[in-house]
Amino acid sequence: MIAIGASAGGVEALRALVGGLPPDFPGAILVVLHLPRDAPSALSSILDRSGPLPAAIAVDGAPLRFGRIHVAPNDHHLLLLDGHIRLSHGPAENGHRPAIDPLFRSVARAYGPRGVGVVLSGSRDDGAAGLGAIVARQGTAVVQDPADALYPSMPRAALVRAPTEHVAPAAKLGGLLAEITAMPLPPGQTPSADTLLDNEVAMSDLAPMTTDEFAPPAGFGCPTCGGSLFQIGDGLQQRYRCRVGHGWSPESLLDEQALALESALWIALRALEEKSALSRRMARSGENRRASTGARFQSIAADADAAGATIRRLIDRLGSMPDSDTDTAPPEDAEILPSDVR
Repeated sequence: MIAIGASAGGVEALRALVGGLPPDFPGAILVVLHLPRDAPSALSSILDRSGPLPAAIAVDGAPLRFGRIHVAPNDHHLLLLDGHIRLSHGPAENGHRPAIDPLFRSVARAYGPRGVGVVLSGSRDDGAAGLGAIVARQGTAVVQDPADALYPSMPRAALVRAPTEHVAPAAKLGGLLAEITAMPLPPGQTPSADTLLDNEVAMSDLAPMTTDEFAPPAGFGCPTCGGSLFQIGDGLQQRYRCRVGHGWSPESLLDEQALALESALWIALRALEEKSALSRRMARSGENRRASTGARFQSIAADADAAGATIRRLIDRLGSMPDSDTDTAPPEDAEILPSDVR
């Protein structure tokens, strides 16, 4: 069972991967590419033309078909439950639906050592936590070589969270997956029950449960709904979920907090601009001809202008923070398939 996750720059990597698969590949392939929620995906058609295996948009409730590529549609998580494909409108993870981690967790839960997780090009650290779940259930981790990825952040994060010897350029990943599926499974114990994994898969499928049943409060707010976040794991395995299930990795949470901060600063700047304009209007008003009154309103306007200038400088400073992927070229797939990844 092959679960593949990609984000920015991922279309070219996916095309290269499926182009290297043999026609008799025995595994089933499930693919998640981060997409805008309101944009239809052309990925299944692209992959269908790129390699020997047929590719199609996944259908809710359909049985799993081996030797096929099942592609997540827009605005739905792609899960594997009871040997069938499940499309869910469950809570977003790292701001995405479809998201990579819910797919990886469902494969880890359902297939254990037969599960293979593949992380391709993308920003932030999406997929790293889910890949860790696959490895924890004795599955296999495969990662695109960061040096080969248009956006190396996701592969780098995956290698930190789930170190693996299966690292290769995208063009060689198809052959590598064929070799992995041909290997006999190593002897090992059946993975023990994992309540947290079960609960997180259930939450992705909109099961009625809350995060505070199995995680302590983190002291942060959820950027999606404003609810309290709860901490899951610690150290390199640390991540967060809110009461209703929105999930965040530390890096994604930090980025979303930065966006929320910038939005708040723009709101404050707008309020100051309006205060300045209104104060000057009142200073000029015929109702305030006294010099002392006009001077007071002019002083209020000047204070608002000074505060606004400070906020403008702060917005500019926040916007100039370096990004780990800004030194790479923009993804060539931007005109082939829309993406809202950051």
